[in-house]
Amino acid sequence: MRIPFTQVDAFSGEPFGGNPAAVMPLTAWLDDAVLQRIAEENNLSETAFIVPADGTDADFELRWFTPTSEVALCGHATLASGHVVLESGTSLTTVRFRTRQAGILEVARADSGYTLALPAWGGSAMDLPAYVAALGLDRVDATLWHDKGYALVVVENEAIVRGLEPDQRALKAAGMAVVIVTAPGEATDIVSRVFTPAYGIDEDPVTGAAHAVMVPYWADRLGRDRFTAFQASARGGRLTCRLDGDRVVLGGACVSVIEGSFLLP
Repeated sequence: MRIPFTQVDAFSGEPFGGNPAAVMPLTAWLDDAVLQRIAEENNLSETAFIVPADGTDADFELRWFTPTSEVALCGHATLASGHVVLESGTSLTTVRFRTRQAGILEVARADSGYTLALPAWGGSAMDLPAYVAALGLDRVDATLWHDKGYALVVVENEAIVRGLEPDQRALKAAGMAVVIVTAPGEATDIVSRVFTPAYGIDEDPVTGAAHAVMVPYWADRLGRDRFTAFQASARGGRLTCRLDGDRVVLGGACVSVIEGSFLLP
């Protein structure tokens, strides 16, 4: 059985930037254990599987797997999936994905690449001492938690974000979470880094889902619903951000870097 395979660098207009994701269209769902083994074999931060959807609310069903587990939401692999569909010769200008835990997500063509609409998952204030300690921080401005497993840690400035050297083993032991550290930016309005050792990836290069949590916080703090963002990983990624009611709309580019097929015995 051959499964089409496209590796996409999402939130980047050039190869070797942004966050790589594998996009694999299926005609029907395979067993969950097989999907997980394929994602483990791909060994990318995310492998996205899409299946044509029944009904009129969505074009495809979408699921995402890290090398170790399925996740509730993944922005960059959704953007990559939209890129693959919209560049496949379709007449669509917007593609809708039905997901199991994040509802309907949309990717649309835009002048600068694509826009991606995600649920606005604003967190609630909560003390997160284990995560703060594992990050090696003595002082933070705020800590918030979203019950889908997102820890948001706000610090004073970009230099602190860039200088982080977290204890990845301690972060993993603190609990199953996507750990986001963010601050006001220098060249962009906000800056962040995202650590996910609980999901088999120490640092995620560019994380759309993390911005679904960050954008409501920053919209309130900045007093405006549009701003720019940079995720300061080694690969790096730039995004435009907009809070639109209960949706976070992110803008970014994608580039396909590998196309082929996955041979499943």
